[in-house]
Amino acid sequence: MKTRIIRAQERGRKDIGWLKSNFTFSFSSYYNPENNGFELLKTFNDDYVTPGNGFGVHPHMNMEIISVMLAGKMNHKDSMGYSEVVEKDWVQIMSAGSGLRHEEHNVGSEEVNFLQIWIEPKLQNIIPRYQRRYFPEEKRRNHLTTIVSYEEGQSHCWINQNAKLSVGFFDTGQEIEYTFNPVNKSVFVFNISGKQLIAGNEINPRDAIGLWETAQVNIRCATESRFIIIETPVNH
Repeated sequence: MKTRIIRAQERGRKDIGWLKSNFTFSFSSYYNPENNGFELLKTFNDDYVTPGNGFGVHPHMNMEIISVMLAGKMNHKDSMGYSEVVEKDWVQIMSAGSGLRHEEHNVGSEEVNFLQIWIEPKLQNIIPRYQRRYFPEEKRRNHLTTIVSYEEGQSHCWINQNAKLSVGFFDTGQEIEYTFNPVNKSVFVFNISGKQLIAGNEINPRDAIGLWETAQVNIRCATESRFIIIETPVNH
């Protein structure tokens, strides 16, 4: 097994008042030539947006863009005609494909916190698509829940890549054995809250760990824990 740990304090940071961003990988004004993603996972931002502010209309192309809402209320409006509002425990995904434009703003009264995740697509220039799903925390305690998958289904969002995203909300002392194909897959775990021992490493809030060349990952929750697991193909 090989591992790579990115501590919370090692992330890039951007603070422009209404937006505070924490960049696990190179993004925007943060550039680290030794930290340009993890396999096909290219962007992992931990963003905070103040009420009444947000991102104006901007384009995307050929990228799988996932938003995981941790707090607050944010709208979504795009060139495909979707106009939605998502809150805590909602997950949305855009397959940008041949190109789209969208905007998003904090439309609530509290600060928004969301994870912005970009994964390279499997097929280029597909017809753009959008999905959202709701995963209430109270229904997934001590149960690893798939939120995004390459497999079609009504219980999660679909992604144009051989990838899978799962969220965990576990009590102190719980252990999870996550298994995957060791030949061509890697796993990235981001700790939202609590403390975990992952492959023998202590992972604190907002730390991340990447793992590969193994068939399984052991996660032991030293405290009540929230985390996200991203499984993607290895990028040869």
